[in-house]
Amino acid sequence: MPLLGAHQSIAGGYYKAVDLAAEFEMDCVQIFTKNNNQWRAKPLTDKDVALFQEHLESTGVSRPCSHMSYLINLASPKDELWNKSIDAVVVELERAEALGLEGAVMHPGSFVTSSEEEGLDRIVAAIDQIHEKTDGFQTQIWLETTAGQGSNLGHRFEQLAYLLEQVKEGERLGICVDTCHIFAAGYPLIEADEYQSTMQELDNVIGYDRVRAFHLNDSKCEFGSRKDRHENIGKGFLGLEPFRHLLNDPNFQDRPMYLETPKDEEDGVPLDQINMQTLRGLCED
Repeated sequence: MPLLGAHQSIAGGYYKAVDLAAEFEMDCVQIFTKNNNQWRAKPLTDKDVALFQEHLESTGVSRPCSHMSYLINLASPKDELWNKSIDAVVVELERAEALGLEGAVMHPGSFVTSSEEEGLDRIVAAIDQIHEKTDGFQTQIWLETTAGQGSNLGHRFEQLAYLLEQVKEGERLGICVDTCHIFAAGYPLIEADEYQSTMQELDNVIGYDRVRAFHLNDSKCEFGSRKDRHENIGKGFLGLEPFRHLLNDPNFQDRPMYLETPKDEEDGVPLDQINMQTLRGLCED
C-alpha cells in the first residue's frame, strides 16, 4: 500500500500540519517551513521542533518533507537573485534539517534571458555551493519535475538527469515527480501502455532509485499544455486512471505521495478528505 499524504498548513504551529494529516488518516505530510512568498523567515524555536517531532511520534504520521519558497531561482542569470537564492536554499535546508525532514522539494529554476544550457549550469554551480554550506545534513534537496511554463527547467527528464550527474555530490539529490507537471510537460499517463512507457523513460533517463517522492495532482489544463494548474483528483484532464496505475505500481510502494490539490470544502467536507478517499479507493489489495 503506498504512503499517502498532503501538503498541510503550519498556521498555529508546525505540529498543526501533522495533526491535520492525522485527522484525514494520512500516512505522510509536506509543509512549508516558512512563508513561501517571502525571503525572510521567523527563527525556528526548540519548542517548534520538539512539538513537531512529538506529534509525528504520537500520530504515526511519517515521511515529512517541505517545499521550498517559490521565490528561489538557482538558474537566474542575474547574480543578485542567484546569490540570494543560494542563501535562501541554505536557510530552507537548515530549517528542514532541524525539523528532521527527509527532503526539501525545490523547483530547479528558470533561465529567463539566458539559455537552457546556461541555466542548468547555474543550478549545478549553485547546488555545489549549497552542499558545501550544508555538509553533513541528512535532509536532501528533491528536485521537482515541472510543467515547463516559460523558461522553467525540469520539464524534461534529461534536464533533471543532467543535474544529478553534474552536481559534485549528486547522491545528495533526489527527484520528486509531480503527476500534473509531467502530464502538462507532454508525458502521457492515462492509458496503461502510456503510463508504462513514461515510467520506463523515467527509469531509463533518471532511474527509479533516484525518485524520492510524488506529488499527486490532477491537471486543470490539457496534455502538453506546459501549464502548472492543479485540480482535484479525477476532476481534471488526467482523470482517475493515471492515479490507479501509479498507486498500484510495485516500483513505488515505498515512496511517499503528497497531494497538493485545492483546500476548499465540498458540501462541508474538506477536499483533502475527499481526495484521500478517492485515492484509497483506487488502491488494489
